[in-house]
Amino acid sequence: MKIAFLGLGSMGAAMAANLLKGGFPLTVYNRSADKAEPLRRQGATVAATPAEAAREADIVFTMVTDDKALEALTTGPDGILSTLPKGAIHASCSTVAPATNRRLAEAHAAHGSFLVASPVFGKPDVAAAGKLWVGSSGPAEARERLKPAQAAIGQGTHDFGDDPGAASVAKLCGNFLLGTVIEGMAEALTLAEKCGLDRVGFYEMLTSTLFNNPIYKSYGKLIAEQHYQPVGAPPAIIRKDMNLVVQEAYQHDMPMPFANIIRDRLTATVALGEPDVDWASFAKRVSEDAGLH
Repeated sequence: MKIAFLGLGSMGAAMAANLLKGGFPLTVYNRSADKAEPLRRQGATVAATPAEAAREADIVFTMVTDDKALEALTTGPDGILSTLPKGAIHASCSTVAPATNRRLAEAHAAHGSFLVASPVFGKPDVAAAGKLWVGSSGPAEARERLKPAQAAIGQGTHDFGDDPGAASVAKLCGNFLLGTVIEGMAEALTLAEKCGLDRVGFYEMLTSTLFNNPIYKSYGKLIAEQHYQPVGAPPAIIRKDMNLVVQEAYQHDMPMPFANIIRDRLTATVALGEPDVDWASFAKRVSEDAGLH
C-alpha cells in the first residue's frame, strides 16, 4: 500500500514519520521543501508537486492549515486529482468546514476516487508518539481500507458514518469544547487569584480531584503558570477553527455564545501579535480583563 503525505507542519511531519515506522512506502510533499528533508533521511521519497506525490498512491493524506489550501492541493492545476489513480483514497486530516470535505468528496467521486474525512485529536507530541485519536467518515469501503494506515498514526479511530462532512463536524465540536475548558479554567484561576488564592496551588487541587484528566491537566498547567509553550497550535490556526464553529452554528440556527467569546479572545490574541505561544494564551485576556498582569 503506497502512501503520499502532503503538508509537513508539526502535526503532519509527526504523522508521516509514524507511517514510515509502520512500514508503508511513503512519498511526501510540502510547499516549503526543506521541511521534507528529515523524512527523506528516514526513507521517504520527496515529490516536487502534489500531483507528483499522488501519481502512484493508494492513499493520500493531507494535513494543511485551512480550506483554501486543501482545495488547492486537491483540485488545483498540480493538485491530487490531476494524477490520483482510480479507486485511491484521499484521507483529509485538516480541520476544515464540513461543506469543504463534502464538496471535495463530490470531486473525487467524479474522478473515480474517494475522500474520507480523517481529522485527528491531539497535540504534536501526541502525534509523534502515534497516540492521536482519529475520526473517520466517508464511503464505507474506503473507510475500511484506510484503517491500517490510521492505526499507524493513532491509538484509536472513531467511525462517523458515510457523510464525508461528519467527522469534520466532530472535530469542530471537539475543538470548541477544548476552548471552553481553557476559558473556564482561566476564569476560575483568575477569580481565585483575585481573592487571594495561589493560582498554581488551586490548579493542583482541581486537577488532582474533580478535574483529574489529561485535558484539564495539560491546558490548566499552561494557564496556571502563565507560560504558553511549547506551542501545540498557534492562536491564528485555532481562531480559524472557532470561526468555522460559529459559521456552522449560524447555518443551523444555533446560538453558541461561548464559541463567540472564545473566537473574540483568540482574535484579540492574534491582534497583539505575541510570537511562539500556544493558542491557550488567550487565557491571558481573562486576567487582563480582570485588571491583572
